[in-house]
Amino acid sequence: MGVGVAEAPGSARLVLVDGIAHLDEELAVFEAMLTGWERQQKSRLLAETTIAPRMALLRRFTEFSGSYPWEWTAGDLEDFTVSLMSGTARLAPSTIRGYHFTLRLFCDFLTDGRYGWIQACADRFDQIPSQVCHDFNTVAHLHDYEGRPERRPFTYDELQHLFDFLDTRVEQVARSGRKGALAALRDAQMIKTTYAFGLRRNELCQLDVADLRPNPHMPHWGTYGSIHVRHGKSSKGGTPKRRTVLAVPEFDWAIEGLKQWVEQGRPIVRPKNHAALWVSERLSRVSAKHLDKRFNRLRSEAGLDAALTLHCLRHLRDASDRVRLPGTLRPGTGRPFLCLDHRDLHLGQQRLQKQGPPVRIETRLHPDPDKGAVDDTETEHAMEPAPAHGRQGPVPDQRADPAAGRTGRPPEQAIR
Repeated sequence: MGVGVAEAPGSARLVLVDGIAHLDEELAVFEAMLTGWERQQKSRLLAETTIAPRMALLRRFTEFSGSYPWEWTAGDLEDFTVSLMSGTARLAPSTIRGYHFTLRLFCDFLTDGRYGWIQACADRFDQIPSQVCHDFNTVAHLHDYEGRPERRPFTYDELQHLFDFLDTRVEQVARSGRKGALAALRDAQMIKTTYAFGLRRNELCQLDVADLRPNPHMPHWGTYGSIHVRHGKSSKGGTPKRRTVLAVPEFDWAIEGLKQWVEQGRPIVRPKNHAALWVSERLSRVSAKHLDKRFNRLRSEAGLDAALTLHCLRHLRDASDRVRLPGTLRPGTGRPFLCLDHRDLHLGQQRLQKQGPPVRIETRLHPDPDKGAVDDTETEHAMEPAPAHGRQGPVPDQRADPAAGRTGRPPEQAIR
């Protein structure tokens, strides 16, 4: 049978060749099915990181069931699910739901008349594939969050402890006379930038120096007032999303640290024409995998909870004890708290500029029991001079008798 131009990607007639006797016909047809579904997914512009795990799961399920797709039954799927939930290596419900979703998609592909696999299986094996996934043997998506209960945002005390540990570590490595002071400074600033701008791991690692942009509302910050994210999380089959994240006055200490890395730390590596913002000693871009390993090591050395990951820094603003800010920075009516993501930052900056010169907004994290609830009235506070090391605490604290901040030689002096 000739191949028509109207054949869909992944069609049986585009993958199987007529007139050839296969030594193992069942295996040949199964491999052709996988090849056809792979082509169909590539036609949808899905990433290789999405396609490869799906192919591996289909081979794993075929080996478990001991049969090929045209012989699969709903019982095979149910036995496979029970095996995933047995023993000490029990998988998370979200992982099992993802497996069910992949198998459902593959069965939908095989049973779609446009691809011809039903007729091909009927002619060769007198059997046809069927949909083995249905509502009564698959995991339903019932909740928005399906992660581990141990996963939570950082508390403000944990943030302060982490940042103090990172600064102290830079000083200790620099005084020791050994290699690693520059890498320690880079790692510390990457973690602080993640928190201050709410970036994902890949968004942070893919930043270039050219992505540092000025903020027209804060000209005194120079080219460090905003970050242009060009490698945001993409939709299925889409290109990476772009957005611009503006810095807010509460995170001016991150601006100073970012400026120090670009103007003092990064030139020591001699990156020449390398565009990456975060470069290693070997003049390569720091990868997300390396950043994960480094953060896990630093978290362990700081004595923090092992359930905390780098991504937890981004979700601090989703905690139940969100920072209550004065009404001048509260975007929109009916929203008593400020969600500091990229949609609200620009609006907050605009409202801040309407007040006149930049002012520091003192934020009360914990209500004073002697004074009652936190006051939400519009209040302006005088600008306080920045400390010598140029880094404020992650969020100002107005609790009674606050502990004195850490003193000592700032990290920028330690590496000079």
